Amino acid sequence: MAKTKSVRAPTTSSLPYDLRIPSSTAALVRTLGKLSRPSLLELVLLWLSKPNVHRFPPFLAKDLPTNSDVNEEETSPYPAARSVEDVRLSYEELQARKGGKREVVDRILEGDWRHGITLAQLAMADVRYLEDHPAAQKWTAFRLVSADNSNKKQQKQRDVTEESTTDLSACLPRLHAATFLSNLQREISPLVKAHYHLAKSNSFPLTFLRIFVTDSPYQYPRHNSAVYLDSSRIIYIAFPDSSPFIYTSATTITTGNTPPSAVGTDSRALRSIVRNAIARALSKQHERYELEATSLTAKSLATLIALRGPGRTNMANGAFSIFADAVIEGTPIDPRRPGTVSPDEYSASGSKEDTKAAGEENEETEGEEKRKPLQNRDSNDSPATKKRKLVVSSRFGLSGTTACPAALDRLDARLLDHLDDNDNDEPDDSDNNDLEVEGYLESGEYAMGLSLTGNNVIAGLRKLAELGMVDPNRMPSWMTGEEGVSSLVARRGERVVPDRKR
Repeated sequence: MAKTKSVRAPTTSSLPYDLRIPSSTAALVRTLGKLSRPSLLELVLLWLSKPNVHRFPPFLAKDLPTNSDVNEEETSPYPAARSVEDVRLSYEELQARKGGKREVVDRILEGDWRHGITLAQLAMADVRYLEDHPAAQKWTAFRLVSADNSNKKQQKQRDVTEESTTDLSACLPRLHAATFLSNLQREISPLVKAHYHLAKSNSFPLTFLRIFVTDSPYQYPRHNSAVYLDSSRIIYIAFPDSSPFIYTSATTITTGNTPPSAVGTDSRALRSIVRNAIARALSKQHERYELEATSLTAKSLATLIALRGPGRTNMANGAFSIFADAVIEGTPIDPRRPGTVSPDEYSASGSKEDTKAAGEENEETEGEEKRKPLQNRDSNDSPATKKRKLVVSSRFGLSGTTACPAALDRLDARLLDHLDDNDNDEPDDSDNNDLEVEGYLESGEYAMGLSLTGNNVIAGLRKLAELGMVDPNRMPSWMTGEEGVSSLVARRGERVVPDRKR
């Protein structure tokens, strides 16, 4: 009887979670080796837990082929265990004693999962790495806006006022995991093959979505095993709880429904397909959403949550942060006498502990480590220095201090001012100004590009102002952290954004 020939047919289904990558793949050692030894052991025990062990079963003695050499298996450094409980006990023993990380990696790949690591296991390892290293990825924040109400006039008003007139609670589509993933798969399945992994973060109030994309459904499964470990084909999306913002590991996003010019093997084109499908996957009938850039890119997830998250600090940065965090009594529109929010009541460091200590100069609390900057301030400081520090505190608020988690690692600015511009001239009317700015952006011409990088750019600018190297009175709001952006176009010190064409 003639042997029937197998037929391969393309399918739009997603990559299965149990698709195994051979353990002999060299890149697996690097991927698992990124995790610390405690994190790696916790991850393995999570694979072996009762809810997951049926998805990621280890290699056991009963899985040995009948014609295998038993003696060779017994002399192996990692012989196959008889039961899952034996495997679990072996890793608990490794967890109880000290040792090297490579020992754990070798036991996983050469022993208990010698038959391969699944895509789901690989995704869990990557998400665990994000949990352990929040600054491992560069994230960009986008806002979900209603497509029905986003005309050009409203768009321009939102950009100029930087979310000050937008009701952040008015655009919150419900994220149902199964429905969202089904809709997202329907949007991208005709063009790419993908694997999805959704996980709730243990460190931040958000949900991670890891998406691995391959080129085309018609090329599956003819891929080299190293392709499944290509980081350029992985895109991370973070959904903060109760917030209309979305964080993505991509740095750019295309607008409209225009397909990429070439899919092929261009990983950037693959990623753009996924990004453009996010808003459509969250939309439903009579409720259409679009993704809108917020001019904020940062490596720290804590920064994104502080500036584009569910908290009230989204619109109270810089000088206004002292009111949002209740550092001092009163509000900016307090009808009472200005003495309730006197700058003398607010310490130069801008932290709650410093302010409380400054208000209780004559009280000493034993066992509490609180700084008293108003008391411990260098007596050699001149009156001008003391005055400058108070001005810096009033301009920066909590920005640039340890009390503020928003640490920008980069600030890019395009300055449209020319050397012959007269600062005393009256600014043009808004319409003409916007048209001129749009012309600069379209042609790519600008007078100067300014890029500031570091662990905390705002903290560095604050220090320069405290040292008198920068005049804090003349610093624009985007340099004091008040606007909470990492990229902007400025003219005459003010941030300007042209009308975006869709």
